[in-house]
Amino acid sequence: MADVTSVSPLAPDRFPDLPAVAGVRLATHAAGLRYEGRPDLMLAELAPGTTVAGVFTRSLCPSAPVDHCRRIIGRGTARALVCNAGNANAFTGAAGAASAELTARAMAAGLGVDADDVYLASTGVIGEPMDDVALGAALTNLAPALADADPTAWAAAAEAIRTTDTYAKGSSAPIAGSSASVVGIAKGSGMIAPDMATMLAFVFTDAAVAADVGRRYLSSSVAGSFNRITVDSDTSTSDTVLLFATGQAEGNGGAVDERAFRAALDTVCLDLAHQIVRDGEGATKFVAVTVTGAADDTAAEIIARAIADSPLVKTAFAASDANWGRIVMAVGKSGQAAERDHLAIWIGAEQVAAGGAKLDGYSEARATEHLKGDEIDVRVDVGVGSGSATVWTCDLTHGYIDINAGYRS
Repeated sequence: MADVTSVSPLAPDRFPDLPAVAGVRLATHAAGLRYEGRPDLMLAELAPGTTVAGVFTRSLCPSAPVDHCRRIIGRGTARALVCNAGNANAFTGAAGAASAELTARAMAAGLGVDADDVYLASTGVIGEPMDDVALGAALTNLAPALADADPTAWAAAAEAIRTTDTYAKGSSAPIAGSSASVVGIAKGSGMIAPDMATMLAFVFTDAAVAADVGRRYLSSSVAGSFNRITVDSDTSTSDTVLLFATGQAEGNGGAVDERAFRAALDTVCLDLAHQIVRDGEGATKFVAVTVTGAADDTAAEIIARAIADSPLVKTAFAASDANWGRIVMAVGKSGQAAERDHLAIWIGAEQVAAGGAKLDGYSEARATEHLKGDEIDVRVDVGVGSGSATVWTCDLTHGYIDINAGYRS
C-alpha cells in the first residue's frame, strides 16, 4: 500500500465535534484485513424503528455489499451498518457474496436483529477475496465494544473507514425548530466521479423520517453534492450513500419540519462532498467550475464536468498556468450546445474572453495570481440558454501518480 503520510494542504484544521444522535451506537476494531495497527472495521447499531434510504453506484461491476444493500433497501428498515476498509469485496464472485452474507448473519446474531436489517459497505482493493476467518473473528469484537455516538466515537468511526484518505471526514447540522440533528461521516480521496467515487458516506439523524421521504430527499441531496464532484473521473464499484433516521429525538416523537430536515441534510452532504475533493489524491487546489448560459441545467453540468475532468485543465491548475485555451477545448468536446462566438470565460474575477475571443484588457498576470491560491473559481458562459451548474474538483499533480502507482504495494 502506498504510504500516505502527509495530510492534504486543503484539509480542515481538525475533525469536527459531532453531536450525539439518539438511537445510534458505534464501535470500531482493528481486524487486520489489510491494514496493520489501525481500526479498519466499523459498526453502527441503530435503534428499533430506524428507517433507511440509499443511493448506490451506477457501475456495472458493483461490489457484493452494494448487491446486498440493494436487495434489502426496499424494506426501508435498518438495525445496523458494518463497514470495512482495505478490501472492496468487489469482483470476487460467489466468494464475495458469501463474505457479505457471513458479515450480515454474524452481526445479526451478535445484535439479535434480522440479517436483512444489517447494511454493509466495503472499500479498498478490487478483486481480492476477503479473509473470512479473520473477518468472522473480528466481527465478534464489535458488539461488546458499542458505545453512544459521542464526538470521540464519531471520530473513531470516520478514521476506521479511511483508505488513501489523508484525514477523516465528518459534518453535522442542526434541524431548525427541533432538538434533532443530521450527522455524517464519509471516506473518499481517489476513484472519485460519483455516478451514484471510491466513496462512502453514512448519514444519521434522530429525526423521524419515513423511508420514502428519506429516499426522496437523499436522492436530491446526492444530485447536488456527491454527484457534482470529481477527482479523477473514475466511478467506483463501491459508491454508497446511506441515510438512517432513528426517530429518537426528544419532543413530538422525533417529528421535524421536512424543509428544515432537507436543509440540514443538504448542508451535511455538500460539506462531506467538498471534503472529499479537498482530500483528492495529491490535490493542492480546490476548484469550482461553474457553467452558465447552457441549454438546460443538465447540459451545464455535463459541460462543467468536461472541464473539471480534463487532465490538461487540471494540470494547468496545478502549475498555476492560465492556459484558458484548454477550457475552450473542454467546452468543445462536451457534446453539448455552445455558441463559440458568444463564449465568455472568467478565471476568478478576471474576465478572460468574451464574444468568442480574448477580451481586450485581459490580464494574464491577474488570472495567474488567482490560480496561485488554493481556492480556484472558473466560470464559463456558453451563450445558448439559461441552464447553469457547478462541479467541484481539484488539480492533478505528481502526487496522484505517486499514490496510485503503488496502491497495492
